[in-house]
Formats: sequence, structure tokens, C-alpha cells
Amino acid sequence: MTPPALRGIDPATMPPAEVYALLTGCVVPRPIAFVSSLSTSGVANLAPFSFFNAGGAHPPSVVFMPVTSGAGRDKDTLHNVRETGEYVVHIVPWSLREPMNLASAEYAPDVDEFERAGLTKAPSTRVKPWRVAECPIALECRLFRIVDHGEGPYHANYVIGEVVYFHVAESLLNEKGRVNAASIDAIARLGGPHYTRVTPDSVFTLARPAPPSA
Repeated sequence: MTPPALRGIDPATMPPAEVYALLTGCVVPRPIAFVSSLSTSGVANLAPFSFFNAGGAHPPSVVFMPVTSGAGRDKDTLHNVRETGEYVVHIVPWSLREPMNLASAEYAPDVDEFERAGLTKAPSTRVKPWRVAECPIALECRLFRIVDHGEGPYHANYVIGEVVYFHVAESLLNEKGRVNAASIDAIARLGGPHYTRVTPDSVFTLARPAPPSA
């Protein structure tokens, strides 16, 4: 295999907005955390975040990263999680791409994005924020820690949470109780306005190599 021709890029020479665009174009595809939270006054909030992944399993944990905006404003979700310590992470299927996109707008803090996106509130089991009834997977979370990295516009806020309860659609589970990932029909973020979709045709299998002999 011939190595590709590479361009060296020093992020220290670039404005933060361009670094953000470069980073989001390089790290793809990114799963989407559709996060519901509650303000201290009880206003429901719902917003998608494509800087998101799983952590460990003992206890189960996930991390999402609401980046501070180019104007230096923190997301309402981040404020709510800091103040209440509770939230719900949902996985977004293809069928909910439009409502998810509607919820991503920069609404005022007193706006309920469930209503704007036309989604149904369902009660959670262990935490106070509502679940999205239409989502096939919901992870109820309690905050473990928020790690700030950097300062000013486009700096990272790593929200690490413990999953205290899972909601998984029966149709996604096999006879062993494991999730058939291809059946979720999940979408993922690419750079800019671009997304991709996990379909059965896009999934392939690689067996782990055997341990090398001594």
C-alpha cells in the first residue's frame, strides 16, 4: 500500500473556528448524544451533541462534550447538568433526524425543545429529566465530573456521567439480550452539515486476531 501524501498543519497558527472545522472533518463518523435535561426552574431542554462516546462498564459511563460556542456562550445543557447533576442520553435513529435537527437550534433557555421538535416526553426511572419516548435507546445518567479543557470560544467541556438505568427497545435485542447495532438505524455526524447512517449493508465484521505465540 502506497502511503498518502500528507500536509502538516499546526493548529497554533489557526483561529479556533478553523481548528474546529478541521477537527470535525477529521474525526468521523461521530455518534450523536441527544441529551435531555431540566433547568432548576423545571424547563425541559433537549439538544444533540456529536462529541460523544462510551467510557467504562464498571460502572457504565458515557462522556459527551458540549463545546463552548464561538461567541463564548456555554450550552443550556451544560448549565443544567452543572446545576442538577442529571440528564438522559438518547441514540438518534434515521427516523428522528429532522426532529433532532430542529432541537439543535440556539433557542432561549426558557424554550422547551421537546415541543419545538414535536417529540413526546416520557418519565425516566432514576432521574428527573424526561426521556424522548420515540428514541429506541435512552441512558439515564448522573453526573460524575465535568472537566474543562481550555478557555474562551470553542473550548471543551467533558461531561462524564454514570449510566444508572438503560431503556432499550425490545426489537433491538437478540436472544442473549445484546443490542443488534445495525437494527438501530443510527445516524452519525461528519464535518459541517453532513451525516451518515449505519445500515445493515454498511456493517462489516472483523474477527480479533489470535494472541501472538510466545
